[in-house]
Amino acid sequence: MFFGRKDYKHCVTYQNRLKLHCKSPSMQYSIMHLDEYMMQEDEWDRDMLLDPAWEQQQRKTFTAWCNSHLRKAGVQIENIEEDFRNGLKLMLLLEVISGERLPKPDRGKMRFHKIANVNKALDFITSKGVKLVSIGAEEIVDGNVKMTLGMIWTIILRFAIQDISVEETSAKEGLLLWCQRKTAPYRNVNVQNFHVSWKDGLAFCALIHRHRPDLLDYSKLNKDDPMGNLNLAFDIAEKHLDIPKMLDDNVNSDIARINGSMAHCVTLLMQLHYSCALCSQAETAANRICKVLGVNQENEKLMEEYERLASELLEWIRRTTPWLENRTPEKTMAEMQRKLEDFRDYRRQHKPPKVQEKCQLEINFNTLQTKLRISNRPAFMPSEGKMVSDITSAWQGLEQAEKGYEEWLLTEIRRLERLDHLAEKFRQKATNHENWASGKELILSQKDYETATLIEIRALLRKHEAFESDLAAHQDRVEQIAAIAQELNELDYHDVAAVNLRCQSICDLWDKLGTLTQKRREALERTEKLLETIDQLFLEFAKRSAPFNNWMEGAMEDLQDMFIVHTIEEVQSLIAAHEQFKATLPEADAERQAILGIHNEVQKISQSYGIKANIINPYSTITTEELLNKWDKVKKLVPQRDGALQEEMARQHAHERLRRQFAAQTNLIGPWIQARMEEIGRCSLEIGGTLEDQMTQLKQCEHVIVAYKPNIDKLEGDHQLIQESLVFDNKHTNYTMEHIRVGWELLLTTIARTINEIETQILTRDAKGISQQQMNEFRSSFNHFDRFENTATLVLVPIILLSYSKKNGAMDTDDFRACLISMGYDLGEVEFARIMILVDPNATGIVSFQSFIDFMTRETADTDTAEQVVASFRILAADKPYILVEELRRELPPEQAEYCIMRMPPYTGHGAPPGALDYTAFSTALYGESDL
Repeated sequence: MFFGRKDYKHCVTYQNRLKLHCKSPSMQYSIMHLDEYMMQEDEWDRDMLLDPAWEQQQRKTFTAWCNSHLRKAGVQIENIEEDFRNGLKLMLLLEVISGERLPKPDRGKMRFHKIANVNKALDFITSKGVKLVSIGAEEIVDGNVKMTLGMIWTIILRFAIQDISVEETSAKEGLLLWCQRKTAPYRNVNVQNFHVSWKDGLAFCALIHRHRPDLLDYSKLNKDDPMGNLNLAFDIAEKHLDIPKMLDDNVNSDIARINGSMAHCVTLLMQLHYSCALCSQAETAANRICKVLGVNQENEKLMEEYERLASELLEWIRRTTPWLENRTPEKTMAEMQRKLEDFRDYRRQHKPPKVQEKCQLEINFNTLQTKLRISNRPAFMPSEGKMVSDITSAWQGLEQAEKGYEEWLLTEIRRLERLDHLAEKFRQKATNHENWASGKELILSQKDYETATLIEIRALLRKHEAFESDLAAHQDRVEQIAAIAQELNELDYHDVAAVNLRCQSICDLWDKLGTLTQKRREALERTEKLLETIDQLFLEFAKRSAPFNNWMEGAMEDLQDMFIVHTIEEVQSLIAAHEQFKATLPEADAERQAILGIHNEVQKISQSYGIKANIINPYSTITTEELLNKWDKVKKLVPQRDGALQEEMARQHAHERLRRQFAAQTNLIGPWIQARMEEIGRCSLEIGGTLEDQMTQLKQCEHVIVAYKPNIDKLEGDHQLIQESLVFDNKHTNYTMEHIRVGWELLLTTIARTINEIETQILTRDAKGISQQQMNEFRSSFNHFDRFENTATLVLVPIILLSYSKKNGAMDTDDFRACLISMGYDLGEVEFARIMILVDPNATGIVSFQSFIDFMTRETADTDTAEQVVASFRILAADKPYILVEELRRELPPEQAEYCIMRMPPYTGHGAPPGALDYTAFSTALYGESDL
């Protein structure tokens, strides 16, 4: 009476394992249904009660079903009626399949101990609402086969079949409906019952192929080979699906009865149903793990890319900064000009790409942090020295060195220009003096006075007096030469050694001439009694011609003197001085006429007194021809000087035009940059429109900014012309090229960062499922309590400053608390402290808009957690606390399986086989600190 129709009983056991994992109230059935079912089974079994072959088949089926559960506890049975007689394995079987603890068994070996244990098992079954008809503990202890098989069938009914339900059908109908749905697409399969529908084995193979197509090729199966099909299905079920074979290895004798044995069929289907459910769970778990690992792999790639870009940018800064800090001056103007040109190439070609790289690096960092927050991962911590703040600090050091380098270059160029001018002036004056002094030492060393007559001695004395007058006139020239040499020393002239040597030679010669002059005078005075009054006219000529000749030489030097000026006013000053000089020319011409008159008077006297016409003035080496030639040269140099000054005046006017042209552009570009900065600030704070609207406005603004770049390039070209013309000041504007460069770079950085912030908000909104209305509400609430002032305003006099207006995008602690209260939060001190740790981990006392948005989205968004990943791995590991390499490779795609194998630590718990991996530690690490 306990064995149903053969078609049904055999199939139930395979379904039992699934039901142990998938219980729900909707799947429970009443005792009434169970009683009715038992009554039906009683009728089905009537014809088979005395069939020994059928009894043997039931033993094999139920033994295999019991062992499929008992092996979880490490035991098994060999003889179903003998191994359950003491009740111990029976109680263990009930604990395994129910998941509950039974009363402690009696450990004695007496009959009453065995009966007590069996009664505890039967009482547990009865407590689950199952009626045990005519089954008593004595029959089980005595090894009654039919009673034992009936009890096992009752257990199967209660703990396996009764939970099976598809669309609220009965257990039997539910299992049949499940089989029909799964096999519907397969040819030659038409499941209508648990009888002949399974005899050819194709239905079993179809169920296996539906869930594990990798295990068999259904298209190659032959309907006319039922034994081969059944053997294939049972072998695969045992080897790959952990379903024990319930028929003999030689299935021919057992298969003959499968058509009339519903129990075999249902048992197999029940196990197959359970195994497929496990596959489905494993697939779901594997999909979750793949998704989590995919996010981690993508984030790690972004981290590695950031590390690479940061390293390259820092290395470029490290190489460039020492070059900008090098202040070793060059010796010549040409070499310094080459340095200035190298610096211009750096500003035009090398630095702008690095500015873009720095901005892009910050954008990538912000995007990565947003993705980490969205995926519930910890914030990315770059390697030591590669934080955004480290890069910003290094960049500031680079720009500081850059500013100082440009100033030093211009200063050095001015110094070398001044040195070249002084060196040329030194050479001219030294050459003139050396030409004058040439032969003077020999003349002063002559001893002609020793053999001269009195008249000749007196002539020599007068001549010497004239030389002393000339020597005194050259004193200022020697002092000027020494002063120029001293200045060249102070300005570190590159060839100062040669200058000093020449200056020293001139000074030594001057001292020697002074000594010789003094000695000669003393010699001439000793012979003064030999002197004779010399013609006063010659003497007067000599005395007046020497200073006049010296004046003309000085005038020629001044008229040929080089000059260096930087403004129109300086040129005008030189022109005024030149006009004053020209005003003295009539007076000089009168002196010239007077000196020539003396010479004419001498000629007149000579002719009157019969003196030979070719008389040489013994008191002076200056001739009237020499005076006339020098005067003609002075007259020619005056208009030449006029032309040079006028030419310089024209050059300074050209410089002034360059200044005005540069100023006109900068006075337009500077305010334009300021207006774009304010426009970006207004756009980023708008609330009414969508984030996409703000993005559109910002993209339009970015397009306008990019289109404005030719104006900056033109200004750079004008600035280069100004520098090449050595124009260093501009009173027509308060903007410098440096101000415009910094303002332009700040504008490019600001528009890029603002666009990135909006993209981040869109990414956050979409990833977290936030509507535009929610985003606007968040922004509106935040702006209401934002008390800081923010929008960047350019003040380019004398440097770029950041002042504040409008909103800053940050709240202090009190404003943030008020904002949360206004949104309905009931805040105690402990709860508020917890929230502040989330939004302000560095304890700055400031809550940014991005932190506020992240917090609000975390409050409503659902993200994967470490616990969820651990649960998914546990399914793949079949509830083990560890997982094996082959299990990972079987359940996951190759790339992600290898990813886990490389990073998952070994399992150190008790009882694990070699090579076991700790998936719990790995899953926790996914949500811990980054290794990068």
